[in-house]
Formats: sequence, C-alpha cells, structure tokens
Amino acid sequence: MKITFLGTGTSQGVPLIACQCPVCKSTNAKDKRLRSSILIQHNDLNIVIDSGPDFRQQMLREDLRHLDAIIYTHEHKDHTAGLDDIRGFNFAMERPIDLFLSESVERGLRQEFAYVFAEHRYPGIPEVNLNRITNAPFLVSGLQFTPIEIMHLKLPIFGFRIGDFTYITDMKSITAEEKEKVKGSKVLVINALRREEHVSHITFDEAIAFAEEIKPEKAYFTHISHQLGLHDEVMQELPPYIELAYDGLKIEV
Repeated sequence: MKITFLGTGTSQGVPLIACQCPVCKSTNAKDKRLRSSILIQHNDLNIVIDSGPDFRQQMLREDLRHLDAIIYTHEHKDHTAGLDDIRGFNFAMERPIDLFLSESVERGLRQEFAYVFAEHRYPGIPEVNLNRITNAPFLVSGLQFTPIEIMHLKLPIFGFRIGDFTYITDMKSITAEEKEKVKGSKVLVINALRREEHVSHITFDEAIAFAEEIKPEKAYFTHISHQLGLHDEVMQELPPYIELAYDGLKIEV
C-alpha cells in the first residue's frame, strides 16, 4: 500500500493578508503546505481521505487519472470544500464517486453542496454515491478501514486505521478505548498544529508524547501550521523515528 501526503497544512493561524513570516516566505518546498489530505493506493484502488479547498491542485499535481472513493474525517470546510472538483473524475470515469462519511458529514455536505443533492439536478454537477459509516470497520472495495473516534474540541470526528497504518488529524483528545485501536500501528500519522496550546488541536509536544505512547516504528506529523516553524529546523528537534510530513511525500506501508 502506498501513501501520498497530498497536503500537510491547515487553515489555522493563516492571516487574511500575505504572511511575511519565515515559513511563508521560505523557498524550501517542504514549507509549502496545502490543506491536509492523503491518497491511499492499493492494487488498482485510489482512495483519498478528505477533499479540502486544495483538492483540485493536489489531484493535478499527482496526475491522478481515476478516483475510487473519498473518505471523510469530518465536515469542516478545510476537509470538504473541494468536493465540487470530483466532476472531472465523473466525466473521465463515467460513473459516480463513492463517498464514505458519517451522518454529520453528510448533513454538512447536503447543506454546503445542496445542488449536488437537489431533486432537479443541473447537468454536469458532481455525481456521488453516499455510504454511511459509523464507529465500526467498513470495506472499500475489499480494503478494510477501522474508524477511530477522536474529539475535535466537542466535535466527534474520525481517524482511520488501515492494516498497520493509522491516520489521525484534528485531534484534541481521545478516549483510552479508542486509543487501543491505534496501538500496534507500525506507521502513525498525527496532527501537530503548533507549539502553543490550541482549543481544538493537540500541540507539537503533545503529538510527540502521543507517538511515544503508541510506539510506532515510524511517525509523521501533519496538519502543520506555519506557526510551528521551518521544516528543516523542526526536524532537528524530533527523535529519529518521527518526521514532519511534507506535501508530495510518498511512503510504503
């Protein structure tokens, strides 16, 4: 199974005007972070987790020619806003795209993209098949996903475990029961927004502590704010088994 980090950034902490901080002005490509998302490729399957505002740019960059499914962690716009851009895949593949989503995500999409679900549909709008998920394992074309319920402040959202790989973003807290689902993962991806306390995300130090508790063979930090610092400098602070992920990074798991 191949994992591509489509984006490792976040809308959190981004000013409304052009930022002049060292990260935003950096010429290092690893400091250029689109909104967080991953591509999972297994045999002939292409599955994306979350379709944020940068979805179109990410798909073009990866030259992806077909897309089997999108799985959603939660309904916030930085994870769903790119849904409209699946229409290119609809046209090329001549079929709807499967969406795997919780009840709350479906409710959010129906509100935000009402035209997609309208009774009288405009020609050329996105075509989707809705697949409701709960906190129970589900299959996408034979590949098993195990949801991990985490709290994004007071909002229950999902991370996912696929075999020995676990992907979690936007976590603020997790119960001991849900944490058991993560243990034994060989590869862990976890959010690490910034150094300072945040109301709905764990901090850099808390992400390190979580990785130390889970003890994966390899951990990657994602959902990184520019407030965390320059990629190369932050990497020097991390133990050897933890890395800052960056856009375009590909790993085999």
